[in-house]
Amino acid sequence: MELLTIILEAAQGWAGIGAGLAAIGAGIGIGRIGGSALESMARQPESTGDIRANMIVAAALIEGVALFAVIVCLLVALG
Repeated sequence: MELLTIILEAAQGWAGIGAGLAAIGAGIGIGRIGGSALESMARQPESTGDIRANMIVAAALIEGVALFAVIVCLLVALG
């Protein structure tokens, strides 16, 4: 039982760093999606609607995963 307590205490110390990394990773991912979408819209203006829709779906999926990671890190920190 002591080993589990030690592992949980160590994880609590790293939870804030994990939440920050999740947020930074999501920001980088969404930024790359936006940049690529703008570049592809500039190359093919006739498919702007499809590209925009796919960009929004991909950004929402990334944001959902990042929110889940932040919540898990906060639960570890508070638990």
